[in-house]
Amino acid sequence: MKVTKLTLNNFMLFENAEINWAKNINVICGENSTGKTTLLKVMYSVLKPLGKGYKETAAKEIEEKIFVDKLQGVFRPDGMKIGRLVSRKQGSNRTDFSIMLNKKQQISIGFGNRQENHADIRIEQAKSFGNSDVIYIPTKEMISTTEHFTSLYEDYHIDFEEMYYDLAKLLDRPLSKGANTNEQNEVLKSFEEIMKGQIVQRDKKFYLKIKGEGEFEMGLLSDGYRKLSMIVYMILSGSLNKKTILFWDEPETNMNPKMIRPIVQALAILAKMGVQVFVTTHDYFVQQEFNMFTVYPELNPEHLDIRFMSLYRDEQTNDVKFELEATASDLKHNAIMQEFDAIYDREQRIIYGD
Repeated sequence: MKVTKLTLNNFMLFENAEINWAKNINVICGENSTGKTTLLKVMYSVLKPLGKGYKETAAKEIEEKIFVDKLQGVFRPDGMKIGRLVSRKQGSNRTDFSIMLNKKQQISIGFGNRQENHADIRIEQAKSFGNSDVIYIPTKEMISTTEHFTSLYEDYHIDFEEMYYDLAKLLDRPLSKGANTNEQNEVLKSFEEIMKGQIVQRDKKFYLKIKGEGEFEMGLLSDGYRKLSMIVYMILSGSLNKKTILFWDEPETNMNPKMIRPIVQALAILAKMGVQVFVTTHDYFVQQEFNMFTVYPELNPEHLDIRFMSLYRDEQTNDVKFELEATASDLKHNAIMQEFDAIYDREQRIIYGD
């Protein structure tokens, strides 16, 4: 399963958007409040119900409830009214959005701004979704809280977006049987080189085992290492595999810049394995490490399809716009590079004067 196109009409910040995605890696950048996380959330909300366990034969009202519940859980609008996800305009308004997948599969959803829990759902070619799945890694790590989080979320009202719960359930899975594949070992090697150890799970608690030093509880590790531990464990358990679509919101959060290159390399290995990767970022190093794959062919002998998206606001209308390019260097609105250039110019003025 690969996402080929996302179409949004009157959905939150997006008045009209038709986005054609790369089949391997998509890097999304832009200033705050331009909709980067919204793009990940809407794709995740639509695709997650179609993952493992989806039954095409479900009654129409049950199918509608599954998708509405997921939109409510991921976006958490006030009063859980999905109509609040429609672009804010005076009077009655409606959103329609759709995701197109390879093999001509398509999911379309629409609802008005006065709807609370009703949506029009249309699914084409549903029987061919197979055993594909989607994973969303939010900015906050979950591996240090997995032990109690799932039961608390199920029994109490906890103000966390539902992808945290979904992620905790994946981390609660046992390790898969049998030896790792060569592809798994290649990815694991890259991550374990960064972490200098291996991930161990025991009684729903996770530890980093470092040779000659012993085991360290996740709560004693930095937030960055906890995030990497989540990825490693999901590969070991088989949750993250070649049929997965991976959404990772700002992987650079709480990461030392020295760790960015091996993370990008590991994501490239996942893409070679068959994972479709979507990454949002504010980070110069993340963007440029991916950009080097596109600029220097010797770094990308497998010819991974990589695309860069920039979200920005129109200076006249203040509407959110986007551009999509094969390299970050070709983006005309690149907030990361613009700020990089601005700080360089400020330093030059200090050194040489105006």
